[in-house]
Amino acid sequence: MWTHAAWQGRQLAQGERLRWYATWCNAVEGNTTFYATPSPRTVESWAAQSDPEFRFVIKLPKPITHERRLIGADEALRSFRTSMEPLGERIHALWVQLPSSFGPTDLGALAGFLRRLPAAYRPAVEVRHPAFFADEQAARRLEYVLSRVGAEWIPFDTTVLFDGPPTSAGEQEAAAKKPRLPRRTRALTEYPIVRYHGRDDIARTVEGWQQWVGVVTEWLCEGRSPTVFLHTPDNAEALGLARRFHDEVRARLPELDPLPEPTPTEPMTLF
Repeated sequence: MWTHAAWQGRQLAQGERLRWYATWCNAVEGNTTFYATPSPRTVESWAAQSDPEFRFVIKLPKPITHERRLIGADEALRSFRTSMEPLGERIHALWVQLPSSFGPTDLGALAGFLRRLPAAYRPAVEVRHPAFFADEQAARRLEYVLSRVGAEWIPFDTTVLFDGPPTSAGEQEAAAKKPRLPRRTRALTEYPIVRYHGRDDIARTVEGWQQWVGVVTEWLCEGRSPTVFLHTPDNAEALGLARRFHDEVRARLPELDPLPEPTPTEPMTLF
C-alpha cells in the first residue's frame, strides 16, 4: 500500500503516490492485486513511478489461490501475468498466499502449480494451515515442494500481536483477521521475505522484532538479499518503523546500503 492517508500531510495526485512512497522504502507488498487485477495502464504507471531496482512482491488474485485453490487456474494466471508485464524485473516475487484450509493434503496441487510457473518468476508461498507449523513432517514436505522450484516460504510473524489481550479496537480487529501461528525464521532461498505484525505500542513492536534484526543480519552476512515488511494495526507509523528496522540492522552491518532519503510528509513552507 502506498496511499495511506496517515502517511501524507498533503494530497498527492494518484500518479505520484507510489513515487513518494519509494523515497521512504524500496519494496512494497502488492496486496490489492488479491482483490482485483489492475489494468496494464495502471501497472505502467507503477513502473513509471519506481526505479528498476524497486521490489514489488505481488500477491496472486483470490480466484487463483482461494477459489480454484491452484487447480485449473492456468488461464487466470496468464491473464494476470499479462497485466503485470509492465513491471518487468520489478516483480521481485509472485506472492502465493494460501487459505488456512490449504493443508498438507493439498501439496500436490501446490507442486503442480509451481512447476507450471514460468522460470522468469520467483515464487514465494505463504501458508496458514497450523499443520505446517506443528508437524515437522508436514513442514519438511512443504520445504521439499518449494525447494524443487526455488520457491521461498514467507513467514507472517504475528507472535507479538497475540502476546497479550488487545489494547485497542485496531488490535482487536487485527487479531480477528490475522493468523495465529508460531514464528518461523528458516530461509530456503537467496531471497527470503518476512512479514512482521506489531502492536499499537511502538516499544512493544520494536522489542518484538529484535530476533528478526539478528536473523536478517545473519542472512545478509550469508549473501542473501532479504525483504522485510512491517505492519501495525493501523499502519500509521509503518513507514518510520520500516526505516527504523533497517537502521537497527545497519547498526550491526554498517556496509549495508542506506534507504533512500525520504520526501517529507508535510509541504515545505517559508515560515
